[in-house]
Amino acid sequence: MKPKKNPKADLSKKSVFFLQFGLILVLFIAWQAIEWKTYDKDNLDIGQLDLGDLDDEEIPITEILNTPPPPPPPPPAPEIIEVVEDEAEVEEDIIESTETNQDEIVEVKEVVEAPVEEVIADVPFAVIENVPIFPGCENLANNDQRKKCMSEKVQEFVQRKFNTDLGSQLGLSGVNRVIVQFKIDKNGNITDVRSRAPHPRLEQEAARVINALPKMQPGRQRGKPVGVMYSLPIVFQVQD
Repeated sequence: MKPKKNPKADLSKKSVFFLQFGLILVLFIAWQAIEWKTYDKDNLDIGQLDLGDLDDEEIPITEILNTPPPPPPPPPAPEIIEVVEDEAEVEEDIIESTETNQDEIVEVKEVVEAPVEEVIADVPFAVIENVPIFPGCENLANNDQRKKCMSEKVQEFVQRKFNTDLGSQLGLSGVNRVIVQFKIDKNGNITDVRSRAPHPRLEQEAARVINALPKMQPGRQRGKPVGVMYSLPIVFQVQD
């Protein structure tokens, strides 16, 4: 008995091919289903433009003014050169030579140098040749007597003028010492007052008293007025 099917039409040989094709088709359909997107009709922008507001806007009318260009500048006036005949006679100045003749003998006078004034630095009171003279010490005979007189006068002046009650007001006690240094310049004035004390108020008080000293006759070194440095200790007792 002859088989009904054509042996060439046996599909079992291509079953693997159809299986693979079916899997690919199913995967493609599933991928398209996943990637498929839908949008609401209200959110769609159909690209329409509302021109209603543009109809009401008034466009200003501009006018282009044709301003004529400025006129060109006038041409420069031609320079007129007037030729004047030189009728007046001009006297020529004779320039004499300033060079000396070798035959001339020039007598050179003796050149005298200007004296240089010697500058003497400030001298301490202990070694000054002629001490400054305090008012009231003018009639003393020698330098040692004037030196002793000046020291006594300065100490008496400071004792009268210095406010010793300031120590108790500042809360100090016992013996207090203030060291003052100042200069009697070459004009006899008191300058460069410096003081050192246990309290700034005492330093200010000492400077005030020293600046109140009277003007003196300046000290002299080698016969010339010089600045003299003077140191003075101020010692006072604060009563408890």
